[in-house]
Amino acid sequence: MKLIKNYLYNVGNQILLLLVPLITVPYVSRVLGPHNSGINAYTNSWVTFFYLIGQMGVMMYGNREIAYTRDDLGTRSKTFWEIAFLQIIMSSLSLLAYIIMVMITSSPFKLYFLYQSLWIMAYGLDISWYFMGIEDFKKTVVRNSIVKLVSVGLIFIVVRGKDDLSKYILLLGFAQLAGSLTLWPYIKESISWVKLNKLKPFSHFKGSLLLFIPTITTQIYMVINRIMLGQMSTQSLLGQFDYSDKIVKLVLAIVTAASTVMLPHMANKFASGDIKGIKKSLYNSFDFVTALSIPLVFGIMAIAETFAPWFLGKHYVNTGRLMLFEAPMILFIAWSSVTGNQYLMPVKRAHEYTLSVTIGAVINIIANYILIKLLNVNGAAIASVISELAIAAIQLWMIRKSINIGRLLNNCWKYILSGLVMFEVVFYLNQHMLMNIFALLIQMFAGVIIYGMLLFILRAPIIKQVNLILKSKNKLVE
Repeated sequence: MKLIKNYLYNVGNQILLLLVPLITVPYVSRVLGPHNSGINAYTNSWVTFFYLIGQMGVMMYGNREIAYTRDDLGTRSKTFWEIAFLQIIMSSLSLLAYIIMVMITSSPFKLYFLYQSLWIMAYGLDISWYFMGIEDFKKTVVRNSIVKLVSVGLIFIVVRGKDDLSKYILLLGFAQLAGSLTLWPYIKESISWVKLNKLKPFSHFKGSLLLFIPTITTQIYMVINRIMLGQMSTQSLLGQFDYSDKIVKLVLAIVTAASTVMLPHMANKFASGDIKGIKKSLYNSFDFVTALSIPLVFGIMAIAETFAPWFLGKHYVNTGRLMLFEAPMILFIAWSSVTGNQYLMPVKRAHEYTLSVTIGAVINIIANYILIKLLNVNGAAIASVISELAIAAIQLWMIRKSINIGRLLNNCWKYILSGLVMFEVVFYLNQHMLMNIFALLIQMFAGVIIYGMLLFILRAPIIKQVNLILKSKNKLVE
C-alpha cells in the first residue's frame, strides 16, 4: 500500500531527525553553552519570518496543487514551473529586504544575522513540495538523510569551542542550502519544460497568499516566545527554553509525520469527490495520533527533570522543568495536524484554518506578554501550551457539522488512562534510578510494555489499526 509506504518513509525521516539531535545536541549544548545557544535561537527566529515570507505558503499550496494535477503531465509541469518561479522571485525580494534590515539596525549580533540569511536562499530553492504532491517521499527522505549525516560529521569536526558559533550557524545554513539543491536534478524524470511566455507565476499569488497567512501566523506563535524572551529575559534562559522546545518538537515530529503524507492523499480524494473516504481516513488518523501522542506526553513528563541535565549538561536543569510544562502540547498539535492539515486544508476550507491559527497567535502573544512577566521562562512554555490548546479546540468546533466530534473523542479515555498508569510506573523508576543510557532504555521499555498491554486489555481502536497494517506488510513490496 503506497500510503503506508509513504508514511513509513516519512516516519523513518522523522526518526533520523530525532536521532541526529540525540547525537549532536549534547555536544553542541556543552561546547557553545546556554548564552551562545540563545544567540543562535534569537537570530534564527528573526530569519524564520523572512524565509517564510519568501516561500509565500508554497510548501502547503504547491503540495496541494500538484496533488490536484499530478495525473496530467502538461498541467502538472506548467503548475510546477509557475509555483517554483513565484517562490524564487518572492524569496529574492525577501532576502533583499532582510539584508537591508540587518544593515540599518543596530545589534551586537549583526554578523550572526547575516550568516542566517543562508536559510532564505535554501527555502527559496526548496522544491520538496513537488515530490510530496506526487506522493514520492523516497527522494526527499534520502536527500534529508544524506545531508543530515554529512552535517553531523562536520559539526564534530568544525565546532570545537565557544568561539565557533559563527561556524555552527554557517554549517547549518549551507547544509540546508545543499539539501534544497540536491532535489532539482530529479525533476527531469517527471516534469517537462514549458516556454516562459506561457507561464503565469503570479496567477498563484492569491492562492499561496491564502495559505501563507496561516503559515506565518503559525510561525509567529512558534517563535514569538523566543523573540519576547530575548527582549524580556536573558540569552541564557532563552537557550534553556530553545532546547526544551526542540526536544518536545522532535518527539512530536514522529506523530505529525502522518499529516505530511495525508495532505496530498486527502487532496487527491477531494479532487475525485471521495468525501466518504476523506471522513474515514480522518477518523483513523485522529485515533492514531491520539494513541501515539498521549504516551509521548506522559513519557516526557515522567523523565524530563533528570533527562535534561544528563542529556544537555549540568547547566540545563531548568530545561527539564520546561519540558514538563511543554509536553501536553504534543497532544494538541497532533489533533490540530489532523483537523487542520488533513481536513480543512485539503477540502479548501483554508479560511477557517487561517482564522484558527490567527486566534492562536493572538492568544500566544498576549499569554507570553503576561506570563513571561509573571513566571519568566516558565511563562513562555505555558503560553505555548495554551495557544496550541486553543487552536485544537477551535478547529474541532469548526468541523463539528461535517465530522462527528463524539466519534473522534469517544475512545480518548482509554489512551489517557493507559498513559496515566504508564506515567506512574516510569516516574517511579526515574526517581529511583541514576539517569544514564541504560536507565533511560529500561524506563522507555517499561513504558511501552505497560501502555501496550493496557491498550490491548481495554480494546483500544489502535490495536485493530496495527493489525491491519501488519496484515498489509506483504503488499508494501511493489
